[in-house]
Amino acid sequence: MELYKNETERARGPAIEEQIVRAVLSGRIAPGERLGEKEIGDIFGVSRTLVRESMIRLSSRGLVDVLPRRGWFVVEPSIAEAREIIEARRTVEIGMIISHADISPAAIQRLRLHYAAQKQALDDKDLARRSYLLGHFHVHIADVLGNSVLAEILENLTARTVLISALYQSDEDASHSCNDHGDLIDALECGDQERAKKITYDHLTHLEKALSNRTKNNRDDRLAKALDLKNF
Repeated sequence: MELYKNETERARGPAIEEQIVRAVLSGRIAPGERLGEKEIGDIFGVSRTLVRESMIRLSSRGLVDVLPRRGWFVVEPSIAEAREIIEARRTVEIGMIISHADISPAAIQRLRLHYAAQKQALDDKDLARRSYLLGHFHVHIADVLGNSVLAEILENLTARTVLISALYQSDEDASHSCNDHGDLIDALECGDQERAKKITYDHLTHLEKALSNRTKNNRDDRLAKALDLKNF
């Protein structure tokens, strides 16, 4: 059985885990991508034992899955799973708004800086940074509110949402998400909880509807290609 390369190696496990999560959030690791234990071990200079432990933790977070005799793969959420993830986010994020009626000016300023970075990434057409910031925004809200437990929960949910977006979301949906984030900050700054809850609900409902639209469009595209006379 392979042992750790040194006594301090185990401490690097969480860093490897979080680096993979960041890569998922940024869209640099795609749904269905294989995560080889040896390759990752070589990248980080650690043993396969440590990589395997990191993969097991990521599996418990719903981000990777293991296939017998094939290895570890980034999950590809189905439509049904995507809807469950969105419903979980709706419950957590609206509950977070209800629990925090007053948000300090300093917290609002931090949210606005994050929002400005999102807009810049959209303008620059920086897809990786855009993907990361749009997903991380919801984690950032929990961070500025000082709730590390909610931040951890939302990091898992938003990472899985990024995988959903990679499969089903368009560039127009990304722009819509950014605009919603700006509106949400405005509502939070004014202390308008009802508006903040509605923006959050509608934001996630828009994503949920995009799943159905994207599925129909993909099905129609496949049918059109299958019946293209040029293929006969």
